[in-house]
Amino acid sequence: MSKNWVIGVDFGTASVRALLIDAMNGEELYTSEASYPRWAKGMYCDPSENKYRQHPQDYIDGLISVINAISKFCGTEHIKHIKAMSFDTTGSTPGPVDATGQPLALQKEFWDNPNAMFYLWKDHTAIEEAQEINTSNTKSNIDFLKSVGGIYSSEWYWAKLIHAFRMDEAVFESTVNWVEHCDWMPFLLTGGTHVEQIKRGSCAAGHKALWSSGVNPQDTLHFMQQLEPKLLKFKTPLFDKVYPATSSAGKITPEWADKLGLHQDVMVGIGTIDAHAGAVGGEIQNGMLIKVMGTSTCDMMVVPQDDLNNRYIKGISGQADDSIIPGMVGLEAGQSAFGDGFDWFTKLLMASSKTMIQECDFLDDDQKRKLQRTLEKNVFKQLEKEASKIEMDIDSPQALEWLNGRRTPDNNPNLKASFFNLDLSSTAPHLYLALIEATCFGARRIVETFNDQGQHIKGVIGLGGIAQKSPLIMQFMADSLGIPIEIHASLNTCALGSAMYAAVVAGIHPTVAESQKAMGAGFIKTYVPDKNKSLLLEERYQIYLKRGQIEENLHLAQ
Repeated sequence: MSKNWVIGVDFGTASVRALLIDAMNGEELYTSEASYPRWAKGMYCDPSENKYRQHPQDYIDGLISVINAISKFCGTEHIKHIKAMSFDTTGSTPGPVDATGQPLALQKEFWDNPNAMFYLWKDHTAIEEAQEINTSNTKSNIDFLKSVGGIYSSEWYWAKLIHAFRMDEAVFESTVNWVEHCDWMPFLLTGGTHVEQIKRGSCAAGHKALWSSGVNPQDTLHFMQQLEPKLLKFKTPLFDKVYPATSSAGKITPEWADKLGLHQDVMVGIGTIDAHAGAVGGEIQNGMLIKVMGTSTCDMMVVPQDDLNNRYIKGISGQADDSIIPGMVGLEAGQSAFGDGFDWFTKLLMASSKTMIQECDFLDDDQKRKLQRTLEKNVFKQLEKEASKIEMDIDSPQALEWLNGRRTPDNNPNLKASFFNLDLSSTAPHLYLALIEATCFGARRIVETFNDQGQHIKGVIGLGGIAQKSPLIMQFMADSLGIPIEIHASLNTCALGSAMYAAVVAGIHPTVAESQKAMGAGFIKTYVPDKNKSLLLEERYQIYLKRGQIEENLHLAQ
């Protein structure tokens, strides 16, 4: 008896994960993960310059590894049950391609050139270009930025393209088009041979590349060409059509079917952004705010077009038709550092300890490795344990969480994090708790950005490892927002969401809503706000806002 299995592939910041799932009942049959070896070594990156590049070969090698693991699990008897595969990737993570659609970094000439690689979402080297886009938009007769909250980010498509052309003449000369990672993967597997065959997903195009049904793409290109004349090499828009994630990119080629151990009838879906797939996997519905909490956060809603009544929400990261759930409008906001911030703090605490362990002459190499692994495994748990015992008051240490700038509201990558109210009694758990509070207050600002503009949030759904592993952070989040937070059961929501898209691509389910109903994993816990803490948190939140405004004013004065 034939079964209906699908694969969701999630390309994250540091690794790729593939999920094999039964599309009829949501059973997660097998999961495989592979790290990017070049990324793990820190190659092509410079944190001091906010420069983060990834080599396309890492993506290819990772994909081959995870899908072959699934193929081996299935064996020849069951491999025929796989009907479709869909991809999500980080975003905006674009890069230059040639006329054949091949990334420049796969060519010998550009193999080790970071400017020819994919520019990871958190690459902020294009800050100046983003500022130019924002300034020029204020002088334009057309508001090109109304669909992205009014401010363009250095993390996004056009800013990174202009920056690449300015920084590297060879890349400029060889680039025929500029492509998001999520759009390149389906093109690769379906045997695309010309750049014009690349199908652009509505999520990445609408939220990162200023695609909007109300703006002519030729006008958008002309606007960018006025900023950077090098873009005049593009005589026509870089793309003139977009597709929802439930559309098919085609069938896998025999060559790629052989490399991945799959049969040749597997359908490949249009690619999307990881957080958007996560929202689908997390069972997003109208009126609910989905928080995908990873290295950063993406906060998303879906609403019917009629509910917006042609309104654009200011200060967020974008809204687009057919985004997240086809047929609805997707709204996206977020925080530039979430897990990244907590990871930074734990590494800061451990840095000297790791060095001292290596210098201990009374430990052998094996003992040193075991001790380091023990520290790495337990430092987060210990911080949580000690911070949970602290009774906050109005004078407790406080922080601003802008370790990677601020994404929402009103994107500003130049802002920096700060700690306040420290004295000689302040301990690492005090600072950790202050960072948690600041992160949760930043989340509250996002909720208020939606609510204040008439897009009321009825409830919050939390996704990701921290959502499941840190009761301290999630309870603080609920207390800060004043809204219950439901925690989704799946730890693979991005890959699960991609699998839900794949089920529609294969014709197993007619809509995303039906995929969610059949394949959803449900919820495991609800955090309810503690009303006894609301008065203190309100006072501290007002102080947080004032300190944030002071920091912004200082930045403007520089």
